[in-house]
Amino acid sequence: MRLAIVSDIHGNLLALEAVLADLRSRGIERVLDLGDLLSGPLQPEQTCDRLIELDWPTIAGNHERQILHDPPERMGASDRHAAERLRPDQRDWLRALPPTRRLGEVLMVHGTPDSDLRSFLETVDAAGIRAATPREVAERAGADDARLILCGHTHTPRIVRLDDGRLIVNPGSVGLQAYASELPHPHKVDNGSPHARYAIVERTEAGWSAQLHQVDYDWEAAAALAERNGRPDWAKALATGRM
Repeated sequence: MRLAIVSDIHGNLLALEAVLADLRSRGIERVLDLGDLLSGPLQPEQTCDRLIELDWPTIAGNHERQILHDPPERMGASDRHAAERLRPDQRDWLRALPPTRRLGEVLMVHGTPDSDLRSFLETVDAAGIRAATPREVAERAGADDARLILCGHTHTPRIVRLDDGRLIVNPGSVGLQAYASELPHPHKVDNGSPHARYAIVERTEAGWSAQLHQVDYDWEAAAALAERNGRPDWAKALATGRM
């Protein structure tokens, strides 16, 4: 069994289409999507239509929840850009997405099993963001017996295998390779290049394994669109993978 794992598309349709082309070249048809689908100054409505057409097993991220439920005056600029453009039928599709999903021995979460805002394989504290320790990762995984746990949220590609054999994979972000956040403490994520990221996981007799992939796409066009929509911060992140 081979699956592709995507997360954090953030309305970047150009990056999504490049990932799809790469998957077709590898003969991979089944894809799981870990949320944060549309938020950002790019193409939320077109990206939503494309995802509805693809009909992948998909969960909601924190930005889906915020777009649907936060009042406009409390929204950040990225959520507001998407919220103002989505049609009622697209909102209905978002509402139907579960926050987590179990597919056999595979568990899909956005952040951790109990929070769409908490980081799984990274720890954010007053000093910034760092790789989580094995003990921290094990505590966040808890007693769930899923052999493969898939997470997103931090946009940081990472693979961790626990002592009990469970594999935890963050595929990174399809659509945004750098960002700054104030929550839960001020921190920045910089992946160092603008390539779209995703993962491939495979189940063999020996258990689950994972590979991280990155894909070229027209990030200059994505950056130009962000600039036209009033987001020079996104334009820099999209063009360079750095804040």
